[in-house]
Parts: sequence; C-alpha cells; structure tokens
Amino acid sequence: MDYNEKKQKIIDYIKKGEKPKESFKVGVEMEHFIVDFDTLETVTYFGEKSVKELMEYLKEKHNYKAHEENGYILSLSKDGIDIATEPAAQFEIAIEREKNINDLSKKYLKVIDEVLEFTEKKNEKIVCLGYHPKTKIDDIKILPKDRYKYMYEYFKTNGGKYAHNMMKGTASTQIAIDFCDEKDFSKKYFVANAISPILYTIFDNSYIFEGEVYDKRNLRQEIWNNCDRQRTGVYAFSFDKDLSYEKYVEKILDTDIIFINENGEDIYKGKTKFVDIMDDNSSDEMIFHALSIVFPDVRLKKYIEIRMPDEVLYPLNFSAAALVKGLFYDEENLDNCYKMFNDMTIYSLENLKSRTNRYGLFAKYKDKTIKDIALELMQMAKKGLLEDEIQYIDKLEELTKNNKTPRDVFERLYKVDKKRAIDEFSLKR
Repeated sequence: MDYNEKKQKIIDYIKKGEKPKESFKVGVEMEHFIVDFDTLETVTYFGEKSVKELMEYLKEKHNYKAHEENGYILSLSKDGIDIATEPAAQFEIAIEREKNINDLSKKYLKVIDEVLEFTEKKNEKIVCLGYHPKTKIDDIKILPKDRYKYMYEYFKTNGGKYAHNMMKGTASTQIAIDFCDEKDFSKKYFVANAISPILYTIFDNSYIFEGEVYDKRNLRQEIWNNCDRQRTGVYAFSFDKDLSYEKYVEKILDTDIIFINENGEDIYKGKTKFVDIMDDNSSDEMIFHALSIVFPDVRLKKYIEIRMPDEVLYPLNFSAAALVKGLFYDEENLDNCYKMFNDMTIYSLENLKSRTNRYGLFAKYKDKTIKDIALELMQMAKKGLLEDEIQYIDKLEELTKNNKTPRDVFERLYKVDKKRAIDEFSLKR
C-alpha cells in the first residue's frame, strides 16, 4: 500500500461518519475525581477505599456489562452509557449522542445516582474540577492497563513538562458533534479551534495545581500546550483556508503511534509513525486507534470532539454541550462564527492563549475581551437551541456576566474552608 492509498483508506473511514443534518446529535464525556472526604486525597483504583470496589458494585447492583483487562474491571457499559477509568482512576462517564441536551442530562443524573449510592456510604466525594484538589501526581499509581503504562513511558522520554500531569491530574468535559460532508467538517473544525481559548477560559475550573494555589488562569490549557507538541494543542493547519480531511490525515500518518493492539495484546511501538504501521495493519480498528492516540483541542474521528472545557459541576457541564450545539448546529450561527474569526491564524491563537493564561476573561482578542465575545456567543447559541435547552446557557451566562469562572467560585470558598469548597464542587443526589 503506497502513501496515497494509506491516506485514502483513513479518509474513507472518516467519511463513514458523515450524517444528514436532520440526524445530527450531541454526545458528552465527563471525567471526575473521587476523593476521600476525610483526607481529601484521591481514591485510587486499589486500596481500602477504591474505584475497583465501585466498578464491581455497579456491575453487580446495576447490571452493567463489565470489560476486564488483566483481571480488573476497567470499564462498564449499559443502555448507551460507558463508564471508564482514566490513567489515575479518574471516573469517566460517556453518554451516547442524543438530539436534546435534556436527554443527555437525564442519563447523566441517573448514572450519578447509582454511583452516589455507593460513594456516600464510603464518605467519598465525586469532585468536579479541572485538576485534582490535593493529591500530587507522584503519589498516584497508574491503573493496571498496558496502554496507560506505555503512554506514561513514552511521555517520560518524548513528552513535554506537563505530560504526566495531563495523565494523572486532569479532568475534562468533552463534546462530540456531527458533520455532513468535508466542507461542513472544515468550517466546524476551523471555528472550534478558533474558540479554543474562549472555551478554556469560561469553563476554567482549576485553582489548585499539585497541592498549591495556581496563580494564573486556564491551567489545563497550559498543561495541554506542554504535553506533546506533535499530538496536543491546536494543529497549525487548523486555520488553513483549504483545510480538508487530507490535511488532518497527513498529520495522523506522521504521528508516533506509541502502542498497537496485536492479537488482543497491547505492544509498545514508541516513536514508530502510523504510516509505517499501516504496512502491516490498516484495519478500521487500527485506524480508530491512530485517530484516538492524538489529543488536540479539537479531534476528528467519525465525529468532531471538542475537548477544551474543564470538568465543571452539574448543570454547567451541560452548558458546554448546549453552547456547542447552539453554535455549530445552526447554519447562521456557524457562518457568523466563521466570519467573526475569519482572519485567525495559529500565531494569533497562540498569542491569545498566552494572554488568557494571565488575564482570563479580560484577555483581549482584537478590541473585545474574552468575556464580551463569550457573552455574544451565548446569545447566538440561544437562538440555535430548543426552548427547553436554553436554561443551560442561562446559568453560564449569569456566571460570565458577573466576571466569574467556576475557578473563581471555588477560590472564594477554598480561602474560607477547603473542605466546604470540595463539598460544594461535588455531586449530590
């Protein structure tokens, strides 16, 4: 298989995700920390209090289908809901795409009720923050999953200074959206990357870094920018006027694969490029892996993943989903966003990201602050939503109008009482 054939094979895989506009849906993935409320330290997969126990409980009590690796339950699934454990036992809930944000919300709350049945008895809290509120990453063991072990090893040699912080210390909210063709993908991918600093800023929810106060803004944005420059942040071609499936695929082919799955076993490949792997294996499963082992702010598979928001407390997590739906699924809104950021370049974006690290909502793009742009986008999004979905934007809008991000609310509480801050940013039935 020559290079062009490899490219076409991946492009054909991506094109299978194209959907008619009337079939567009929204999906979400949300990561959480589980902490021992007595100590505020993380609850790891192993130990007297453990995520392992929780996974076993959900399997037995609520009839989730268990998926094991090396004899451990590391993920569960049931009724369009997937529960997974991230590298440091962050607890992830992924909900299959729905047309209405409220349907996503109902499924999420149902799962959370099932989880809290167990954690409340253990005096554990399901915490919604962008970075762990106390435990340092050196004190957290990686889960018994070969792929996590290989990623950790790869980043040790090839990653940036915060690569391991990304794996062990962070939690995010991710939104998945559909596209109908290559032109639609190109426009959505452009806009999603252009608003990257805005989404990082309005959903900034990281006040503590490695047990200490982080005195800047947008910590996760900084972590991703210093994780692995070949696979994280914003790709340089994102603002090219001729952005295409082909440009994205060329990047994937030229990225280190880290590991592959062969005969049911993960095998370390380190700096081997995917283009070389395809000589031996060009299956859909291998292509999916190659598209998944990159972590840019905006990722393409058979759908587009928008990955910037920190994990935030319900219902703000669904504000992120509603904002994205309202902007990207309304043709007029999408066109207006494209025009608003039409002259964005990778250099102006990186400069804006740098300013948001320092100034947050008051960083300026051209003659407007992030706050003003964000409020304008929220008003646009409302016009693209169903009436019963607008409530999610209202809650975000109120916070932003008051010059606050979730981080600011947490900071105010934390300075008075650390445990109360953790409790207020934890899920409750």
